[in-house]
Amino acid sequence: MNIEKIKVIAFDADDTLWDCQGHFEEVENHLYSLIAPYCENPKQELFKTESGNMADLGYGCKAFTISILETAMRVAGNDLTATTLEQLLSHCKQLLHLPATPLDGVDQTLRMMRSRLCDDATPETRVKFVCFTKGELQDQENKLKRSGLLQYFDDVEITSDKTQREFLALCEHHRIHPSELLMVGNSLKSDIAPALAVGAWAVHIPFHVTWQLEHFDDIDHERLMKISQFSELPNCLGLGL
Repeated sequence: MNIEKIKVIAFDADDTLWDCQGHFEEVENHLYSLIAPYCENPKQELFKTESGNMADLGYGCKAFTISILETAMRVAGNDLTATTLEQLLSHCKQLLHLPATPLDGVDQTLRMMRSRLCDDATPETRVKFVCFTKGELQDQENKLKRSGLLQYFDDVEITSDKTQREFLALCEHHRIHPSELLMVGNSLKSDIAPALAVGAWAVHIPFHVTWQLEHFDDIDHERLMKISQFSELPNCLGLGL
């Protein structure tokens, strides 16, 4: 990839810039402990509920909370007391205030890349940095503010999903050809596959946990690069920072 041909670098947020799924897994484990006596596979029961709700509720903390409570009531029924459900709800609502602390190397790497590709670049070579993430508008905006990373982005685009349609809309919004877009993210399903499908470039940075609905077969592609941590991104792009 020739970085000089890239005009927009889009960065995923959850589990790319900060830990999100780790906090969600704590709530999931809370649910599993409650319903384990009533089913053979608690994880599968939640997956069933979330899959069924996806078309109506989409992604995010509120959708997750509804699915958590629905699963608890469907599987355990009247055996769960009001106090137990209230505690589960409270645990879910804590997700609205998760710290969004940048992962190791994220802040420093964004600052260095921003200086090189944006602030110190000529108008002809300047690259736009966009935070491109899916989920609930207010929740994602709040996490980005709490993270302290908002200063590094020229634009923030929060969408209900990330499919080829949303990636094409992103390119249209910034008036670029898909080949001039680089997507950086942790999800093969949401960040990498649709970006490659429309003709963009991609860098995959896997996170140590993956949401059930984001599981996806590994990808090998000529426009895909793979690194193990965010701080490797400059060298991956040949910036030598």
